[in-house]
Amino acid sequence: MKNKVHIGIFLYGLADYFSALCAWFGFLFYRKNAAHPITYDYFVHQLTLKDAFMCLLIVPFVWILLHMFSGAYFNLYRKSRLIEIYRTIIITLLGALCIYFVVIIDDETVDVGYFYRSFFVYFIIQFMLTSLGRIFVLRSVKSNINHEKFGHNTLMIGGNQQAIACYREIVENEVKLGYFFKGFVYADNSGQNGMSQYLKKLGSIDELEKIIDEHKIEEVVIAIDTAEHDKLQDILAKLSHRQVIIKITPDLYDIISGSVKTSNLFGAVLIEIYPELMPDWQRVVKRTIDIFASIFILILLSPVYIIAALRVKLSSPGPIFYKQVRIGIYGKPFMIYKFRSMVLDAEANGPALSSENDPRITPWGRFMRKWRIDELPQFFNILKGDMSLVGPRPERQFYIDIIAKTNPHYKYLHKVKPGLTSWGMVKFGYAENTKEMIERMKYDLLYIKNCSLVLDFKIMIYTIFVILQGRGK
Repeated sequence: MKNKVHIGIFLYGLADYFSALCAWFGFLFYRKNAAHPITYDYFVHQLTLKDAFMCLLIVPFVWILLHMFSGAYFNLYRKSRLIEIYRTIIITLLGALCIYFVVIIDDETVDVGYFYRSFFVYFIIQFMLTSLGRIFVLRSVKSNINHEKFGHNTLMIGGNQQAIACYREIVENEVKLGYFFKGFVYADNSGQNGMSQYLKKLGSIDELEKIIDEHKIEEVVIAIDTAEHDKLQDILAKLSHRQVIIKITPDLYDIISGSVKTSNLFGAVLIEIYPELMPDWQRVVKRTIDIFASIFILILLSPVYIIAALRVKLSSPGPIFYKQVRIGIYGKPFMIYKFRSMVLDAEANGPALSSENDPRITPWGRFMRKWRIDELPQFFNILKGDMSLVGPRPERQFYIDIIAKTNPHYKYLHKVKPGLTSWGMVKFGYAENTKEMIERMKYDLLYIKNCSLVLDFKIMIYTIFVILQGRGK
């Protein structure tokens, strides 16, 4: 199925490329014809190498880049055609404005109205051709879903009558929405009703993460009674470690309170929870900022890296860098890098969080921690994609297991990439024990609930103030 997704995205990008090429070719004819009327044959023979270069490479590349930043090449098999037309209007308007100020505004003419007409003509041509190309690809995608040539592996959680009704409403609907049900699990381990007549039982709720991995589940439909809603938090906590779309059957209170957000007019009404918390375009911009900021910092502060490395080497025996396994997005482990700020074998007696007057910290290490210099190697983690500039601080599995026993929602922190800094870090600072980690968690959960580029910028600015004031520890 992944191959079909990749082919679909390639075709979507190819349609955008040819739309941009044809739109610019047509607009180029309009521009040259606006100055003095010419025949099409004369226009073709007068094309220069620069015209061909602009038409075949530069202009299509700019449009592909703009579409990529808008998030157009994500989730092709889940796209709404109406939303995609709206997105196309906005990006076409922005792109046409950019090209107008870079290219069209330099055209020589005494007719001021030419500029307005040129912008409008180019916008219309680009929008129409892009929309037609995309609608053609999306119609093909929708046809694949309707004929059940493509779908998303789906797991049903629940075995009550509500779950059965939800399942039947989905599979018996004439409009197919791409569900490939692989089986079900009961919301607890005591279910004994009729769901097994429709789907295969895949295991127990305690094996949820294993079932998702084994059956390559992409969507989870949770259909439980209102009386079972106390189990919902535990189920969602287990699912936070997997990149799946969660859909929940709502009760009347959910509908009245406005929790149900759906644009689907067919099939069961479900509360949808997507693993990506930011809009597509914001995720692309966030990752782009991470990459360029990391490269900039690594180059700009290269003297600081060299000095810090030498001081660490001279301060105490042991390696310059400290490496440790931390837990990242969706519970995936990764190796985090720091300048070593403690003596060698500081955790010989087992995992231990540092404190303000920790004797294991070297004098140079204490200085680095105050100014957050020890964290600088983590820009390599950001460049690799293990971390982001902003996100909850990554922790070790040892402490996550301890906290999750009493606070299962701690796993929600893994719905985003861990960060170099976070709301919890700027509001609370480093934690010296699990109790303080739980206190800091509240701020990080608020970040996940409200994450956006604007909030990221605010946290980064506040972090700079904290560093300049030497309030690290």
